[in-house]
Parts: sequence; C-alpha cells; structure tokens
Amino acid sequence: MTSFPHRSLAVFSRDASFSLPLPPRGFDKTPLCTGDLRLADLWREFENQEAKRSSSEDAPEATDVEQVGPRLGTLRFGDIVVETPTFMPVGTVGSVKALSPHDVHDIGYRLILGNTYHLNLRPGVEVLERFGGLHRFMGWPGALLTDSGGFQVMSLAKIRKLDEQGVSFANHLNGGKVVLTPESVVGIQDTIDSDIQMVLDECTPFPATHDEARASMERSMRWARRAREGRSARTRAQFGIVQGGMYGDLRARSARALRELDFEGLAVGGLSVGEPKAEMRRVLAATVPHLPHDKPRYLMGVGAPDDLFDGALLGIDMFDCVMPTRNARNGTVFVRTAVNPTGKLHVKNAVHKDAEIPLDPGCRCYTCRHFSRAYLRHLFVAEELLVHRLLTIHSLTLLFDLMAEFREALRFDKPWEALLDVRARYVGTSSPAAKV
Repeated sequence: MTSFPHRSLAVFSRDASFSLPLPPRGFDKTPLCTGDLRLADLWREFENQEAKRSSSEDAPEATDVEQVGPRLGTLRFGDIVVETPTFMPVGTVGSVKALSPHDVHDIGYRLILGNTYHLNLRPGVEVLERFGGLHRFMGWPGALLTDSGGFQVMSLAKIRKLDEQGVSFANHLNGGKVVLTPESVVGIQDTIDSDIQMVLDECTPFPATHDEARASMERSMRWARRAREGRSARTRAQFGIVQGGMYGDLRARSARALRELDFEGLAVGGLSVGEPKAEMRRVLAATVPHLPHDKPRYLMGVGAPDDLFDGALLGIDMFDCVMPTRNARNGTVFVRTAVNPTGKLHVKNAVHKDAEIPLDPGCRCYTCRHFSRAYLRHLFVAEELLVHRLLTIHSLTLLFDLMAEFREALRFDKPWEALLDVRARYVGTSSPAAKV
C-alpha cells in the first residue's frame, strides 16, 4: 500500500498537454453495430444534416467526418499521465463520496473532478488559499478538473437569477447571495489550483425551442470569451463548453466560436439532461466533427457503461458523472454481462442473502477479492457505512477497466472486432434477466 504525503504547491506548477500518439489502425466504421447504436446510421444522419444546411446563410464551414471515431490520447500534467479515453470520478466538494484519495488512486485514477460552485461555498476560497489549493487540502496526488457551476445554473433554476453579467444564487447553506461571473469563476478556480478549468456557461435545459437554445448558447459564447480574457498567470488549461441544445446547427456555431478562442480543450455540455439516449447520440455525432482533432474532447455528465463506450466510439476522450458512485451508495452496482445481462446488480435483493460469491467474479477490485455478496447485502441492510465504500470501489473499478480495455482494443490490427467484444462484456441490455 502506497502512502501519499501532502505535496507542496510547487509540485503542481505544471502545464497540461495533450497528444494523440496512436491513431486507430484500419478502423472501419460501417460494420460496427453496438446494440441500438449503428454508427453508419449516425454518420449518414450527420451527412444529411450537413447537406440540408449547405445552402443556408449560416452554414458551418466544412468538417471532416473522418474525425468522428475512436482515438487514443495522453493527457500530461507534469509527471502525471492520464491515458484517454478515460472516465473521471466526481469529488464535488473535495471528496469522491465514501472513498479516500488513496482508494481512488489505488484503482488507477489520476484525474478527478471538483465543483467550483460548491467549493466556493464550503470550505471557501480563503481556506483553499491558505492550504495552497485543493490538491494539498484533500491530499490528492493526481490532477484536478473543476466544473464551473454551469450545471447549477440549470439544476438550481428555482433559486438563481441569470443575466448578461453572470448568475446569482441563494446560498442553499445559509440563504446568502452568491454571484458567479465568467471572471470570478476563473479566479476561484485559480485558488482551487485546478489543472483544467471549465468556463462558466449556461447549461441549456431539455426541452428547449430553437430560439431558447440559440439565446442560451450565444450567452455562453460571450461568457467563454470573457473567461478566456480573464485568465491570470495562475491559470493552467482552460476548456470551453459547446452548447446549443438538441440542434446541430447551433452546436456547429458554438464549436466554431470556441475554436476561435483557442481553448486547450473543448467539452460537450447540455447533454444527458433528460433527452432520450438516441437523441443524445445523434447530437453528439453531429457535434464531434466540429471539434479540433488535436485537442481533448470531454462529454460532461455521462457515466453509464453504454454511454462511455458509445461516446468513446464517436471520438470523446473524457467523461464524468456522479451516477456510478451515487447508485453504488444506494445498493446498485455495475457488473459484467456474464454476471447479469443487464449489466447491473442490486445488492439489497434477497437472492444474495446466502450468496458466497463476489459481486463480479471477473473483477480485480478490493471488494470482489475479499467479500461475498451475502456480506455486502448484510452491510447494506444493517445500514453500515462500510458498504458505501466497498460498492463504490467496485463500480469505479469496473468503469476504469472498461476504459482501459477500450483503449487496448484500439491497438489491435482489427480493432472493431475487439471493441465489439469489449462492449458485449461490459454493456448490459434491457432484456429480461434474473433479479440480481
């Protein structure tokens, strides 16, 4: 077991870089069918949309459909290396819930998330400044990406006011007023000592009309420019966020505006906000060709195995979501399809009362190597806090291994066959299965 001493601020004075050392070899998209997602259909849909818009006054510039496809990359933060595509656990307030930093690092993760809105409220920038940033405050030896609070613009709509200057919230802790602007969010993230900063944006809700999505997207683009201009000497990598609702033309305009600002990476926001999964994939397939090929691409708020696989298949490099850890704390974990065709297991079910087998016999995690389903169910029914840690370790390990095997499949001479095998083993179906 490795221990991690608190590291001085100087250790984290590093620049982020991204490289694509290994383009996919011989990847043929046409025959690759993944459950309800047929990539050939997505490419055709994208090409049809481009043809329909080609004569419009606001037609986007030509894009390269061949850029839509899986790729291998490397994020470097000094001596910290993150291979992509990758999933990133969420530590909203400086903790991946139920786990220690050592637990997260031991699974293999080197990049996690924090949330600027929540960290600004508690512990506050004064505390973080005193400790030299969040890395040292929480004892995390890896890299940090911080969300800007843009999602809270949507999720806390009932207690916030939005205008051109920024957004003001009623503090959910004490009722006080909290104001975020593009510039102040950069300053807060500088204090957090983020390796990757997300700019403040307005996460467009679903559903939204074209006019509503356009107005929201245009405001986000104006805010992105202000955030770019608001960088300081402490600011490291900064990512812009593509918005535009479910409208391909707006997504193209948003991506073009962000490319002109030369961000270190771009994220796709405003998806997985209530729309059907098929709609999310259609919009994603229409968006990715407008993103720079030589910079990381981040799909925000997505964490189910099918979404990770299909997103990476379309060329996304980075993912995050609270759902895997939240579901684990509530007794539902991801498992390989050999365990259950649905890809899920519900620990609280009575069928596990006397089960001596682990959650997933094919899993390498600490939980599966040491504990039976019967014991885990006992902990859950008895409301013992230990079960939160053990189930979270398992689900995050499974997602880490899914991404690792996806990357390895791209190194095969016939990657599509290896990818289909990975999907078959990790991505569940909606077909009836035993209640496990």
